[in-house]
Amino acid sequence: MRLVRMNLINLPIDQSSFFVILKIVDENLIKPGDLVYIYLDDKRQFLIQVLPKLKLSTDLGDISIDDMVNKEFGYVGKTHLGKDFYCLKPTTSDLMLKIKRKTTIIYPKDLGYLLFETSIGPGSKVIEVGTGSGALTLFLSKILAPDGVVYSYERNEEFLENAKKNLEKITNKCRIEFFFRDAAIEGFLQKDVDAVFIDVPEPWDIVPRAFDSLKNGHHLVSLSPNIEQVKRTVEMLERSGFIRIKICEVLQREILVRERGVRPRERGITHTAYLVSATKTIVSQI
Repeated sequence: MRLVRMNLINLPIDQSSFFVILKIVDENLIKPGDLVYIYLDDKRQFLIQVLPKLKLSTDLGDISIDDMVNKEFGYVGKTHLGKDFYCLKPTTSDLMLKIKRKTTIIYPKDLGYLLFETSIGPGSKVIEVGTGSGALTLFLSKILAPDGVVYSYERNEEFLENAKKNLEKITNKCRIEFFFRDAAIEGFLQKDVDAVFIDVPEPWDIVPRAFDSLKNGHHLVSLSPNIEQVKRTVEMLERSGFIRIKICEVLQREILVRERGVRPRERGITHTAYLVSATKTIVSQI
């Protein structure tokens, strides 16, 4: 634990508050096994797990990972060539975008919208269809922590095993249950869940299964790269008894702030997916 110098005579806090401060400091220390985001500059950023004798080699110098153990997040170190690097707490977006991929992943810009089209939060139970590389699973597990559950369905065993390995490194997440199962054919094993997230090429095949497993009045969200997929999905949602069907697209553009002027960056994250949301009613129309 890092020592904290304090003038206890003049400190207007009781003894319990003192130990709370020490605990907060201790929890912000980098420990073996932690994930750390190493930032050198805008072009050189790395997500690493703190392991014994690990060394990160860059064109700006080598970084000894052992040296950051018991340092506080935010620590500034130097490579062997004298270049500053920063040890940061990775954001959820960092964790998602840096995982080992075997599939395309859902982008953070789309996830925020989909989340707010549901009513989920800590303690909710959610079905995810299309585990893929585990990016959406990771995001949901953070939102539902500590007492919620993610039920993640994937029909490709290779994708499922990769996702499991990606999620093993993640802390402060809720319980995740993985199922190697084709939900379109076999359906879901859960009932009365709070939301269903769909990320598969044929979401319309999942819609009737989602209707059976959702709580009444709760929400389904889906994403598809092509508008033809959206059309078929919306038709099935209408037939199945869903209402408040909405389709949206989110575009992201970064703004450059410089002394000589402020303007948008030349490139942005434009089309990634069409986002579909709908709400279950009590009586199915099929």
